[in-house]
Amino acid sequence: MNYRHKKFSRRELIKFMAFGATTPFIWGLTNKTEAAKASKAQVKYQDEPKGNEKCSNCIHFIPGETQDANGECKVVQGSVSPQGWCTAFAPES
Repeated sequence: MNYRHKKFSRRELIKFMAFGATTPFIWGLTNKTEAAKASKAQVKYQDEPKGNEKCSNCIHFIPGETQDANGECKVVQGSVSPQGWCTAFAPES
Protein backbone atom coordinates (compact mmCIF):
# COMPACT_ATOMS: atom_id res chain seq x y z
CA MET A 1 0.00 0.00 0.00
CA ASN A 2 1.31 3.44 -0.92
CA TYR A 3 2.02 5.77 2.05
CA ARG A 4 -0.22 8.44 0.49
CA HIS A 5 -3.20 6.14 0.58
CA LYS A 6 -2.72 4.87 4.12
CA LYS A 7 -5.91 5.14 6.11
CA PHE A 8 -6.19 5.94 9.79
CA SER A 9 -7.09 3.05 12.02
CA ARG A 10 -10.05 3.51 14.29
CA ARG A 11 -7.73 3.74 17.30
CA GLU A 12 -5.62 6.47 15.65
CA LEU A 13 -8.75 8.40 14.70
CA ILE A 14 -10.08 8.28 18.28
CA LYS A 15 -6.70 9.48 19.66
CA PHE A 16 -6.66 12.33 17.15
CA MET A 17 -10.22 13.37 18.05
CA ALA A 18 -9.51 13.22 21.80
CA PHE A 19 -6.40 15.36 21.40
CA GLY A 20 -8.31 17.86 19.27
CA ALA A 21 -11.09 18.10 21.83
CA THR A 22 -8.77 18.71 24.80
CA THR A 23 -6.39 21.20 23.16
CA PRO A 24 -8.74 24.25 23.33
CA PHE A 25 -9.53 23.43 26.97
CA ILE A 26 -5.84 23.31 27.95
CA TRP A 27 -5.09 26.46 25.96
CA GLY A 28 -7.92 28.25 27.76
CA LEU A 29 -6.53 27.32 31.18
CA THR A 30 -3.09 28.72 30.39
CA ASN A 31 -4.46 32.14 29.37
CA LYS A 32 -6.67 32.81 32.40
CA THR A 33 -4.22 34.70 34.58
CA GLU A 34 -4.70 38.11 33.02
CA ALA A 35 -8.41 37.61 32.46
CA ALA A 36 -8.93 36.99 36.17
CA LYS A 37 -7.95 40.57 37.10
CA ALA A 38 -10.75 43.06 37.65
CA SER A 39 -10.82 46.62 36.37
CA LYS A 40 -10.36 49.49 38.80
CA ALA A 41 -13.99 50.50 38.28
CA GLN A 42 -15.27 47.02 39.18
CA VAL A 43 -13.53 47.09 42.57
CA LYS A 44 -14.17 50.81 43.15
CA TYR A 45 -10.45 51.61 43.35
CA GLN A 46 -9.48 54.98 44.83
CA ASP A 47 -6.05 56.59 45.33
CA GLU A 48 -6.76 57.44 48.99
CA PRO A 49 -6.82 54.94 51.88
CA LYS A 50 -10.03 54.09 53.70
CA GLY A 51 -9.07 54.54 57.34
CA ASN A 52 -6.22 52.14 58.10
CA GLU A 53 -7.01 50.05 55.03
CA LYS A 54 -4.61 50.77 52.17
CA CYS A 55 -2.98 48.77 49.40
CA SER A 56 0.41 48.57 51.12
CA ASN A 57 -1.30 46.63 53.95
CA CYS A 58 -3.14 44.24 51.60
CA ILE A 59 -2.14 40.66 50.78
CA HIS A 60 -2.80 41.27 47.07
CA PHE A 61 -0.37 44.21 46.76
CA ILE A 62 2.96 43.74 44.94
CA PRO A 63 5.22 46.67 45.93
CA GLY A 64 7.06 48.87 43.45
CA GLU A 65 10.79 49.54 43.42
CA THR A 66 10.62 52.03 46.29
CA GLN A 67 8.28 52.31 49.25
CA ASP A 68 6.38 55.25 47.71
CA ALA A 69 6.37 53.98 44.10
CA ASN A 70 3.23 52.53 42.56
CA GLY A 71 3.04 48.77 42.57
CA GLU A 72 0.81 46.08 41.10
CA CYS A 73 -2.06 44.04 42.41
CA LYS A 74 -2.88 40.35 42.06
CA VAL A 75 -6.57 41.24 41.70
CA VAL A 76 -6.74 44.67 40.01
CA GLN A 77 -5.48 45.59 36.51
CA GLY A 78 -2.85 48.29 36.08
CA SER A 79 -0.60 50.04 38.57
CA VAL A 80 -1.91 50.87 42.02
CA SER A 81 -0.78 53.35 44.65
CA PRO A 82 0.47 51.99 47.98
CA GLN A 83 -1.91 54.53 49.55
CA GLY A 84 -4.88 53.34 47.46
CA TRP A 85 -7.87 51.21 48.47
CA CYS A 86 -10.51 49.02 46.78
CA THR A 87 -13.27 46.60 47.74
CA ALA A 88 -10.91 43.64 47.25
CA PHE A 89 -8.84 44.75 50.25
CA ALA A 90 -7.72 41.84 52.44
CA PRO A 91 -5.48 42.70 55.42
CA GLU A 92 -2.11 41.02 55.85
CA SER A 93 -1.93 38.68 58.81
